[in-house]
Amino acid sequence: MKASELKAKSPADLQAELLSLTKAQFGLRMQVATQQLTNTSEFRKVRRDIARVKTVLTEKKGAQK
Repeated sequence: MKASELKAKSPADLQAELLSLTKAQFGLRMQVATQQLTNTSEFRKVRRDIARVKTVLTEKKGAQK
């Protein structure tokens, strides 16, 4: 997911995206704990996507003030 794609979304959409990414991260953590995760790079991708969404949300909140 690119930051330019995220900047086009509304804050409500970004919150929904953040919620789905955190759920995905939880699922990946459970797979790591039970040793079922085969693609370990997926965990890193989800973490970085979460950071991107949070960054864009912060930028949008700063622009509103």
